[in-house]
Amino acid sequence: MIALAKAKGFSGYPGDGGNRWPAGHTRDVARVFRLAVERAPAGSRLHAAGEPGIPVRDIARSIGDHLGIPTRSVAPDDVVDHFGFLAALIGLDNPVSTARTRKLLGWEPTHPGLLADFATGDYFDDGAADSMRI
Repeated sequence: MIALAKAKGFSGYPGDGGNRWPAGHTRDVARVFRLAVERAPAGSRLHAAGEPGIPVRDIARSIGDHLGIPTRSVAPDDVVDHFGFLAALIGLDNPVSTARTRKLLGWEPTHPGLLADFATGDYFDDGAADSMRI
C-alpha cells in the first residue's frame, strides 16, 4: 500500500474504507508460530494478530500522513486498476479473534501495533516501501 501510494500520489482505500484487516508485528507473529509448534495440538487453528481488525481507511490515512500526500476513497469501478494485485484482497472485511490463541498458548502481543509501528518503524525509509510490505 505504501509503494502504491507513492506511485499514485495519494493513499487510497476502497469504498468507505470501513473494512478491517488484522495486523500483527512480525516478532509477535514469529512467537506465535514458535509456541504453536511447541504447544498447540495438531490441527489447531490460531490467529497471530496483535490487532483484530484495523479499518483499511485508517491504514491508508496513516500512510498518506507519513508520506505527506492526500488520502481518498477509490471508487468500486477503479479498485482493480488502482490496487492491481491487491484488488482481490483490499476490500475484504477480515476481523479475527485471538482469544483462543492467547488462551491455548499463553501468548500476548508485546510489540507495537501497525499504526504505532508506522510512526517508529522503517516503513517509509527510502526503499523500504518498495518491497510492498504492509
